[in-house]
Amino acid sequence: MIAVMILFGILGGAGALMVVTLVRRGRGRRTDTVEGLLLEQEALRQARHDRVSYGAAAVHNSVPTASDTYSRRSGRP
Repeated sequence: MIAVMILFGILGGAGALMVVTLVRRGRGRRTDTVEGLLLEQEALRQARHDRVSYGAAAVHNSVPTASDTYSRRSGRP
């Protein structure tokens, strides 16, 4: 019984340590300068553009040809 209580105590302590670490990490990562905000906005814009450009619909939106690896995936030689 004591071993189970020690186990739960260790698991609870580890969980509390993780929560405290994550809460503290979220506070100090804010950008206060205008240059930092502009860089952050540009990075978000670029990430949004990349998600659209390299998404599954954009990449696989063409009809597969005989030279594509698409035909080789189905098990045909």
